[in-house]
Amino acid sequence: MQGQIIICPCTSQNRQKPNAMFALWKKEVSAFFTSLAGYLIVGVFVLSTSLFLWIIPGNFNIPYGGYATLDPLFWLAPWLYLFLIPAVTMHLFAEEKRSGTLELLYTKPVTDWQIVNAKYLAGLTLAIISLLPTLIFFASVSYLAQPAGNVDFGATWGSYAGLALLAAVYTAVGVFTSSITGNQIIAFVLAVVICFTLYSGFGAIADMPAIRPIAGAVAALGIDFHYASVSRGVIDSRNAVYFASIIVLFLALTRMALGSRKW
Repeated sequence: MQGQIIICPCTSQNRQKPNAMFALWKKEVSAFFTSLAGYLIVGVFVLSTSLFLWIIPGNFNIPYGGYATLDPLFWLAPWLYLFLIPAVTMHLFAEEKRSGTLELLYTKPVTDWQIVNAKYLAGLTLAIISLLPTLIFFASVSYLAQPAGNVDFGATWGSYAGLALLAAVYTAVGVFTSSITGNQIIAFVLAVVICFTLYSGFGAIADMPAIRPIAGAVAALGIDFHYASVSRGVIDSRNAVYFASIIVLFLALTRMALGSRKW
């Protein structure tokens, strides 16, 4: 009929998918903060770092150290995130598997990759939010320096970038472990073990006398090697490729785990 407008169904569906992914991301982030989970994770991270950096005497205490530097934060945070980020991600798929709502999610106009990415970005969003209050520490250190503002801005922002990349890797690992089990505790434990191995396991292996000839190559497989490099303000292509590769690997494994339901 002349004048009739025909809309291609596939075009309409493709336009809906990004909106569905954003809606899923928004739903997951909202779920963190409509319960105690999100506030608890952020609160534990901020409280722990505050106590170690400013109250509890020891190697991490900034006033006791006598130097205007945030290095103690960047030494401590990877170990706190080793437990807190798996606690954030453990429910993302495992709880939906246990409750049976994952199958309902598959009926929505969103692909497996978009489901994975939405849940990954939701977990990473909470991790980044937990970092924001520590900017108060940076302002405090800058104020306490003699003269005021005499801090290494390049190294500090490089360390924040490194910590964000480390959190991105931990989140990818946590999303993967949550996708392979319906038990949140198992997902948590697996994520902690894998993240610990990636962070310090390769460095420990590199210290063994038996592999001294290839110690450098083995150490370069670990997160700590690249995290330390970025924390010095050195963000080169090797570090970027390393972090991106680990993230993509675990997200791809997550996609495979979801795809296995069709086998």
